[in-house]
Amino acid sequence: MLTILEKRFHENPDRHPDLAWQEVEARLKANPQALETLRRMEDSGGEPDTIGFADGFDGLIFCDCSQETPAGRRSLCYDGDALRKRTKNPPSGSAVEQASAMGAALMPEPLYRLLQTRGEFDRKTSSWIATPEEIRRQGGALFCERRYGAVFTFHNGADSYYGARGWRGFLCV
Repeated sequence: MLTILEKRFHENPDRHPDLAWQEVEARLKANPQALETLRRMEDSGGEPDTIGFADGFDGLIFCDCSQETPAGRRSLCYDGDALRKRTKNPPSGSAVEQASAMGAALMPEPLYRLLQTRGEFDRKTSSWIATPEEIRRQGGALFCERRYGAVFTFHNGADSYYGARGWRGFLCV
């Protein structure tokens, strides 16, 4: 996994302009569980890479940098509660539970927007994002996508699922 991450790091310097690979490698070697999470993200099509540090996040941020929402993580409702309530034509799982099983978390909106400053992602797909509890209590959930050169945040019922909607994960190391 380190070899894949190093190659991706050097191929995409705009994602982490003020970062040296040696610093990234040292953090990863000190955290074997993070490497396992990143491997799981990679195996499901996420193409994880670091986008550096950001205010409000504790550590070096790694997130899914695949052009579109990872193919292995689509057609899912938002969380386990939505999945249990979806009695007719339920999806195979939920984004929140799948992320948790991988050791990752759904990206909050500020992080999703930061990622979009490092490239253009989700131009044909959309990604569930971490949803505030107030919205979730009312049955809703948030997702984002990039269209027309802009990043949009939308809402949907948390029990909805679509072939072009998945989730992007992140991990701080």
